[in-house]
Amino acid sequence: MSEPLLALDGVHTHIDQYHILQGVSFQVPAGGVTMLLGRNGAGKTTTLRTIMGLWHASSGAVRFDGRDITALSTPDIARLGIAYVPESMGIFSDLTVRENMVLAATAGTMDNSRLDWIFELFPPLKTFWDMPAGNLSGGQKQMLSIARAIVEPRRLVLIDEPTKGLAPAIILSVRKALEALKETDTTILLVEQNFSLASRVGDTVAVMDDGRIIHTGEMAELAADRSLQERLMGLSLEAHQ
Repeated sequence: MSEPLLALDGVHTHIDQYHILQGVSFQVPAGGVTMLLGRNGAGKTTTLRTIMGLWHASSGAVRFDGRDITALSTPDIARLGIAYVPESMGIFSDLTVRENMVLAATAGTMDNSRLDWIFELFPPLKTFWDMPAGNLSGGQKQMLSIARAIVEPRRLVLIDEPTKGLAPAIILSVRKALEALKETDTTILLVEQNFSLASRVGDTVAVMDDGRIIHTGEMAELAADRSLQERLMGLSLEAHQ
C-alpha cells in the first residue's frame, strides 16, 4: 500500500444548522483510484467539497502530502495540484470548448502533446473545439468537465458522479479515460453510483453512511463479497452491472 497522499482525520462539517460530516476519517493512497461509496445523502459530495475548501471543516484535519490544508482557500488548494470535477460539471456554456480548456490551464496556455492525449480520450472535444460548450450533449459536457481537470498534470483529482445519467457508450469512454489517468502519476478520489464501474477502476474504497466512514479496504474485496455489499450499502454490486 502506498503512503497516503490525502488523509482526513476526524473531519466534521456543518452547513448552516446541519451537521453533515460527523468525524470522517480515511486515507487516499498515492497512485490509483480510491472509491468513495455510499447511499444518496451519505455525505460524499460534502466530503469532496470540504477537501476542496468550498465548505470548511468545523473541526478535524484534511492533510495533503503531509500538509494541513484544512483552512486553506479553494484557489490555494488548487495551486497545490488538486482538481475538482463537480457533479454539476460547472462548464461555461457561453464559452467555446477551447475557451473552457484555456481557463482551466493555470498558465493560460495548453501543452499540445497533452491536448492530443485528451483528444484521444474524448474525440468529440476536438470535433466541437470552437463551438459553444452549451451546445454539447450531456455526455460531451461531462467529457469537457473531466478534460478541464486534467488539462495539466494534477497530483489529485476529485471526481463526483461522472457517469450519472449518461448513456452506456459515454460511460465506457469515461471508464477508459479513468483507466488512462491511472497510468499517469495522478491520484483519483472518485464518487460513483455505478458499482460496476467502481469495481473495475477502483483500487481502494471508503464507504460512507450518515456522515461517517463505516468501511475502508480494497475495492476488489468489496466487489467479491455480496454480503458485505448488502450490509454496507443495502445492495449488491452484481445488481448494478
